[in-house]
Amino acid sequence: MLGKLDQELAFVQSALDLRARRQELIAANIANADTPNYKARDIDFQAALRSAMGASAGPLAMTRTAGKHLAGVGGSGGAGAVQYRTALQPSLDGNTVDSDVERAHFAENAMHYQFLLERARGTFRTMAQALEASR
Repeated sequence: MLGKLDQELAFVQSALDLRARRQELIAANIANADTPNYKARDIDFQAALRSAMGASAGPLAMTRTAGKHLAGVGGSGGAGAVQYRTALQPSLDGNTVDSDVERAHFAENAMHYQFLLERARGTFRTMAQALEASR
């Protein structure tokens, strides 16, 4: 029972982390829509999530090479590698951001993020109801 719960929460956590990272990249694209030679960036969410869930359910562990190093956790590493988005029509100054496309991706990603939050909330609500019923 707890294994399934751990898997569900690990999935939601990984997906939320990747969605938040993608939202940051899209927001940076929108903010730099007028910056000369700025290249629009994004991640392949599906590939990143598969990689994150296939490698491990939790964050990557960092290696301590000396006794005085602090223990910590690594970032997303290979999962969520940033890629440049192919421009449909690059501007003359070399900028590849298409504001309409970026706003659409931003809204879509925000909707998926909200869904994941609701999914986590539902999981916790179900757990709370089960605990209340077992009293």
